[in-house]
This record gives sequence, structure tokens and C-alpha cells, in this order.
Amino acid sequence: MNLTSIKMKRGRSVLNSKCPIFPYHEKPGKRHKPSFALSPPTDWGNLPYCIVLQIFQHLSLVDRARSSSVCRCWNDVFHMPDLWRRFEFELNQPATSYLRSTHPDLIQQIIKKHAQHLQYVSFKVDSSTESAEAACDILSQLVNCTIKTLGLISTARSSFMDVSQAHFVSALTVVFVNSKSLSSIKIDDTPVDDPSLKVLVANNSDTLKLLKMSSCPHVSPAGILCVADQCHGLRELALNYHLLSDELLLALSSEKRVHLEHLRIDVVSENPGQTHFHTIKRNSWEALVRHSPKVNIVMYFFLYEEEFGPFFCEETPVTHLYFGRAVSKEMLGRIGLNCPRLVELVVCANGLNPLDEELIRIAKRCKSLTAIGLGECEVTCSGFVEFVKTCGGRLTQLSIMEEVLIPDNSYNMEQIHSEVSKHLGRLWFPDMMPTW
Repeated sequence: MNLTSIKMKRGRSVLNSKCPIFPYHEKPGKRHKPSFALSPPTDWGNLPYCIVLQIFQHLSLVDRARSSSVCRCWNDVFHMPDLWRRFEFELNQPATSYLRSTHPDLIQQIIKKHAQHLQYVSFKVDSSTESAEAACDILSQLVNCTIKTLGLISTARSSFMDVSQAHFVSALTVVFVNSKSLSSIKIDDTPVDDPSLKVLVANNSDTLKLLKMSSCPHVSPAGILCVADQCHGLRELALNYHLLSDELLLALSSEKRVHLEHLRIDVVSENPGQTHFHTIKRNSWEALVRHSPKVNIVMYFFLYEEEFGPFFCEETPVTHLYFGRAVSKEMLGRIGLNCPRLVELVVCANGLNPLDEELIRIAKRCKSLTAIGLGECEVTCSGFVEFVKTCGGRLTQLSIMEEVLIPDNSYNMEQIHSEVSKHLGRLWFPDMMPTW
């Protein structure tokens, strides 16, 4: 809707719009001198539908529902399809969550009257199994849907994993079969399995562009390979490292595919020493980058130091690296040698030995590095200045806790910010730990 300006004419306001309007009428034969008197009261019940629709789109669901009881016109607008294309079901149990939950009566109304209008749908559930089961019950009733985006989100622990796998897969399959236009799916931490992925591919292979399914233990490498083989429009993919294979990377590199834009890989270990991590061949990585030269390869590591053996022994085209646990100096040294496409590096923790040599090597060899964050690590002030000097102004994000920097003979804490600011070409200060 394109509203033009409001013009003042003969003491009354006229709204220029493509919508039907209900102006205030003057009695014929009377002329009014211009004045600053207020216009007659507006009949809010006779506002054009398109104006009420635009107002409703800015209201919360609760306010929208209350407004719908004002008059028949507003109630009609409340049920217009445009207002129901995007909806988030919030499912929480009063005993386990303080968050507000979508009212059951409203859920039933949506299923009966607006299921065919839903296009962008998400389910936000708390940590209870009851909430996850309620989400599955709703999914199983969306038989007339044309959903394009589906997200299953656990606000605390992954409660969908506590639901019966048969119940979950059956509910998800209803959406996969009936939508036939799914383009974006986020089903992390769920019991989705290979057969349900085959149903997804059979009905949505031409439209699927984004698939996020990290921590899905019932999916095998063969299951994700099926998706890659058939969904040639896939642009973003997120999965666990155990699903990554040479065959998958080669399938993502085939000539008939569009260019992959974003590949996220979560490398997670819950039991130190009990998880085996395989190695991906260098030529498989190279094939992916040749086919999709601008692809972002993002890796999140949650490993123990002794488990990093298979990684970065050869050149790896990773662009973003995040270490959620302590990482050794040896590992950071390998990154400097074998990750030339690195754009961003975040290290949560390291030992007590300064990382000067490793950081300077990364600065020299990773020419695309623009962002770095260091948590519980140690770097001498002179080593840090050398790192920043080598990177220069290309560092757009530099997040370093003040405790990380160790004063030495060249710089103290009062001098470090001015020296680093000089090389960055902008004002910079180290991050401070809040004291509250």
C-alpha cells in the first residue's frame, strides 16, 4: 500500500489513497473560511481495510486479537491471509517456564482457518517434553499448508529429543509432503532421520535453499548425501562433523549445482577420548572451493586439547573458526600454516604460555583475516602490537580482554591502546571485564 500525503481542503482532511475512503461531507452551498478548528471525529470503523491491515501488522498478536472485537470491519481484517503468513508458536509449561505461551484456542483457530495461509512458521518450545509434543501435534495438523520456512527452536535444552521419534518424524513428514515449497528448514537437535529426509527431498528438491540440522544423531552421512545429490539449489547447510564426508563435498561441487554460500560444521565431543574424528581429504576441500569460490566455511569446535589431532594437518579452506574450549599453541600454529582463507578467529581459552609467535604467523599468512577475539589467553603487549601492525587496517573487529595483554619492556597498559589505534587507523581500547 502506497499512501500519499494528507492535503487540507476547505477545513477537512482528504486522504489520497487507492483504498476506498469515507470522507466527511459538507452541506452544499456553504463555504467555510480557513480556520484551525479540529476536523470532525473519525469513524474508526469505516477506515479502509488496507489502512487497518497496515496498523494490525505493527501490533502484537494479543493487541491484534483485542482490536478485532472493536467492529465487524476490524474483525474481517484480523482474518485476512496477509496477517497469518508469518507466525511463531510459543509453547511453554507454566511449571518450567516464565514465558508466555500461545493460547490453545488461538492455536485451534489458526489450524482451522489459517493453516493454508501460513508460510513462515517457527515453534519456540521450553525444556519440557510436553511442549515439544504439543509442537508435533500442531505440525501433524498442518495438512493444507504451503509453508516456505520452518524452524524448530528449543529455548533451553533440546526437548525435541525427548519426544518419541515415530511421533516427531510422522508430524514432520506431514509438512514435508504437503508444503512442496519449503525453502528454509531449521531442525537442529531433533530426532529427524534418513527416511524423513528422503521425503523432504522427494517433495521439495526444487525449492530447498537452506538446511540447518546440527546435532541430529539419527541422520547418517548417506542421508545428508541424498539431500546434496537432489537439492541442486541448496545454498546454506549446517551439520555436525560426523556427517561431513569427501563424498558430500564432491556432491556439493558438482557442475549442476548452484554455488554454495555457507557451510557450517559443528565439531563436538561430549566424552573426551571416546570420539573418533575422521580426516577430510585436501582435494575434496579444493573441489568445493573451485566450484564455490566465495563459500564461507564456518567451524565451531567444542573439543578437548587431545582431540584436535586430525584437524588442519593439511591446507583447509575454512573462513571462520570458533573455539569454545581451550585450544593448544600447536593447534593455533597449524591454523597459521594451513588456513589461508581465514577471515575470523575466536579463541575462548588457551594455556598460560603467550601466543605471540602463533598470532604473528596467522597475521602474515592469513591475508583475509579481518576479525579476532581472544578470551582466557595470554599475549605480550609487544607481540600484540606486532600482530596488529602486520594486519593493519584490515582488522575491522578486534575484541581482546584487558587481562589477555601482558605488559613488557616495550609497552605498558597505558601505552598499548594508543599504539594499536595508530596501526588500526581508528581509536581502540581493550575490552574490560564488568565489575557488577
